[in-house]
Amino acid sequence: MQFNKVILVILACVVLGFGLGADKKGITIGIVDLDQAVLSTDAGKAARSELERRGREAEAELKPMIEELQGIMTEYQQQEAVRSEEWKQDKQLEVAGLRSRIEFKQKEVQAQLEVQRERLVAPLRTKLADVVDAIGREEGYSLILMRNAPGVIFTREELDITDLVIKKFNEK
Repeated sequence: MQFNKVILVILACVVLGFGLGADKKGITIGIVDLDQAVLSTDAGKAARSELERRGREAEAELKPMIEELQGIMTEYQQQEAVRSEEWKQDKQLEVAGLRSRIEFKQKEVQAQLEVQRERLVAPLRTKLADVVDAIGREEGYSLILMRNAPGVIFTREELDITDLVIKKFNEK
């Protein structure tokens, strides 16, 4: 039902656009892929590089804990046959505790990376939206849609203005 409403709204915009936005040029529609634009701009590449660096730091932080876990598990497997039940239970508890700490740390790191990604990418999206708006005005577009927006199922490649948006963004 929600999908039908989105299509109805888009169709209504197009129909109204024929009457309201018609000029000698006719209706001009553009499509932009903001996700691609964010990743392809110079600032987006710098943000991605920063996030990758932080990801590597997080991996380096987790690596000793993972190595410790592997060491304990190897020791357990090698000595399981000759050790007491109490020792086995202690090692199993130690493994379970270390796994829990690793999982908690992974979730914490993932949340931090997500916050950093949003901190770096959100301003770029805002600036890109301004660039798209300026292109729409300067180039006389009647309508510019986001490629992955609800209701946009198919677009012709000729309508894609993502490269133009990236170029204009990098010029600023």
